[in-house]
Amino acid sequence: MEFFDELGKKAQAYAGVAADKAKDLAGAASEKAKTVVSTAKINMAIMMEQRELDKNYKAIGEWFVAEYAQEIPEAVKDVVEAVNASKAKIAELEASKPQKDEPIVDEEPAEKVCPVCGVASSGKYCPECGAPMGWPEE
Repeated sequence: MEFFDELGKKAQAYAGVAADKAKDLAGAASEKAKTVVSTAKINMAIMMEQRELDKNYKAIGEWFVAEYAQEIPEAVKDVVEAVNASKAKIAELEASKPQKDEPIVDEEPAEKVCPVCGVASSGKYCPECGAPMGWPEE
């Protein structure tokens, strides 16, 4: 009986050590998680501040171009021309958008000539001989 009592005491001792190790591990994991969350918050704050900085630089550039449109210095003339080209392209793309009430019409595919018998068709298979017309698979 003494053997089982001794075995029980050793098992309790090992269980206590295991519980202490688990607490230490959980504490370390908790600290690591707090560090990760803190770093993520700081990174988000940096990103938000960078966006604010970019917005302010953009406002300065827009003001400068509007204020000195006729006297743009050579150092920034290429950049201003690129900005103006981008604005023109955006306006062109906006104008090419279909209007809300305008239906979108799909163009009918052109007819292909059957490679076997020479009959023209817009189907996937030749209506005359049944050969594949070579259209891309959908």
